[in-house]
Amino acid sequence: MQLGMIGLGRMGANMVRRLLRGGHQCVVFDANPDRVKALAQEGATAAMSLDEFVRALTTPRAAWVMVPAGEATEQTVMALSQQMDADDIIIDGGNSYYKDDVRRAKALQARGVRYVDVGTSGGIWGLERGYCLMIGGEAQAVTRLEPIFKTLAPGPGDIPPACAVHADRRTPGHEKLGGTAQEGYLHCGPAGAGHFVKMVHNGIEYGLMQAYAEGFDILRNAVSKDLPEEHRYDFNVTDIAEVWRRGSVVSSWLLDLTAMALAEDPTLSNYTGIVQDSGEGRWTIMAAIEEAVPADVLSASLYARFRSRQAHTFAEKLLSAMRQQFGGHTERPSGG
Repeated sequence: MQLGMIGLGRMGANMVRRLLRGGHQCVVFDANPDRVKALAQEGATAAMSLDEFVRALTTPRAAWVMVPAGEATEQTVMALSQQMDADDIIIDGGNSYYKDDVRRAKALQARGVRYVDVGTSGGIWGLERGYCLMIGGEAQAVTRLEPIFKTLAPGPGDIPPACAVHADRRTPGHEKLGGTAQEGYLHCGPAGAGHFVKMVHNGIEYGLMQAYAEGFDILRNAVSKDLPEEHRYDFNVTDIAEVWRRGSVVSSWLLDLTAMALAEDPTLSNYTGIVQDSGEGRWTIMAAIEEAVPADVLSASLYARFRSRQAHTFAEKLLSAMRQQFGGHTERPSGG
């Protein structure tokens, strides 16, 4: 299948590579021409302008937008829609706010252009592991894109390290239920549904990361001079992270990444402890408020990130390290 990709950053470029490996044709465009040329050398069709990008796509077109959420996505989607024809599809694979998806889908519907939102998780590991895809939009458009989703998703089989906790992620009994969830992609509902699910996914991610970070901070400070000498323990947190990966009920990919970060730098000296938030955590709390759903842990984890910009603990350095490991997110350097 042919797909156009706008935005060739860390995830967009690797998604193109995975699609090319899967036998798909990709037309690529980015504001940075060097990124376009690099992927052209790997087999993609280069476009050096939006006009050229649209002309290179065969109708009915399918174009995936993978640029930063917010104004960049808004401008790109709306500019692209002006050049698309009825029955063409625009996919927003970034981390957009789901209410923006609902508005954009309605605006594009007036032109007959279909809009699909895809919450995409996998970070810089997605090229090899595949991407978890949470999809919103009308069923006809989603069905047409299924070959793309199937190639980008991990599939039901083995997941290579760095997620070596389980060699096979199949859930006993789920095969009887059918559907695509075991493949790693899911049509969650109409416009906005994909990004809503991804929003909550990231809110949960905040809470999980915070729990690991605080736990390791407690372990690291067990040697504190404020404790009675007979109650002090000088733990090797790097080895504890490693042993927990093997048979423990708290094993997870985030723990795998934590172990990797600590093996690389046990003191996390390259991190200040300043932890950014990319929006989805805030939106998750807003949704909880609108639904009157208590979200104590998720709220606290978001506020902890706010506090990290004022005072920095080992826990916050570990949060920063995890973000860098799974998504390539670069925090403010130590001393910066």
